[in-house]
Amino acid sequence: QVQLVESGGGLVQAGGSLRLSCAASGTGFSITAMGWYRQAPGKQRELVATINSGGSRTYADSVKGRFTVSRDNAKNMGYLQMDSLKPEDTAVYYCNARMTWGSIYWGQGTQVTVSS
Repeated sequence: QVQLVESGGGLVQAGGSLRLSCAASGTGFSITAMGWYRQAPGKQRELVATINSGGSRTYADSVKGRFTVSRDNAKNMGYLQMDSLKPEDTAVYYCNARMTWGSIYWGQGTQVTVSS
């Protein structure tokens, strides 16, 4: 069974930074792609950033130039460095991972709150 656990969320002032981590645990799996999503109150979950096993990255337009997605394949870890945070970045952030056999797993989410 694969489990994902996010950490690193919290309260930060506008202009500040946070680094989210996503730890994948379990045995006998290989992650092809990792993604970060967020969901603000009353809104749909939206894609923030993705990174595949080769290191190719994609970002939502709203976070380009401010957020950086990375991963450590050896440790099955994913990261989202968030700089120049804005109040509109406030949301619950989720990581997901797509496995080589096609299954997708989600973490439980971590709250990020940016005060103005």
